Amino acid sequence: MDVMLEAERDRGELAELLAGLDPLDWEMPSLCAGWTVRDVVAHVLSYEGLGMAEVGARMIRGRLIFDRMTAVGLAEAAGSTPEDLMERLGEYPRPTGLTAAMGGAVGLVDGLIHQQDIRRPLGKPRPIDPARLRFALKFAVTAPPLRGFWKVRGVRVIATDVDWSFGRGAEARGPGEAVLMAMAGRAAAAHDLNGPGSPKLQNRFG
Repeated sequence: MDVMLEAERDRGELAELLAGLDPLDWEMPSLCAGWTVRDVVAHVLSYEGLGMAEVGARMIRGRLIFDRMTAVGLAEAAGSTPEDLMERLGEYPRPTGLTAAMGGAVGLVDGLIHQQDIRRPLGKPRPIDPARLRFALKFAVTAPPLRGFWKVRGVRVIATDVDWSFGRGAEARGPGEAVLMAMAGRAAAAHDLNGPGSPKLQNRFG
């Protein structure tokens, strides 16, 4: 699979989704606690176009802690309108800089997860290419800051539609998209899984 190409395609699908939203949709809560849809889009684009000096400055301001670095990026985009973000998305149809790391894997998986953070609460599901989904599942197990292995510890998660599984313990089964989102710590996705291990994840994520 050409990872960068898939990342570009996924970003194109995000652009199509956003183009169909109305102003109220942009202010709807996403699956990311405390973030609106607009915040999620701003985050996805927050490292695009930054040089190494700018990235370094953000790391210093965030004290090398990912959540703080993320907050710095959101603060910088606080005044961005949906039109601003759509224009910026058009300028970066594929990941660049940090999001292009590992051949685009960072941009692909981050973008895929965050697109679902938007789609789920808005009730706008989509089919995800199985190869793209299998790649994201495998990547999410160990990729910082996701650390999916830790979020699903003590549970064996099984993606029933793409023949993928991980972990040990009581089983939690469901669509690969729900498994991926559970490994990203999304409570709503944990409730989409079935089996004796699913209550453990649901209680863990709230």
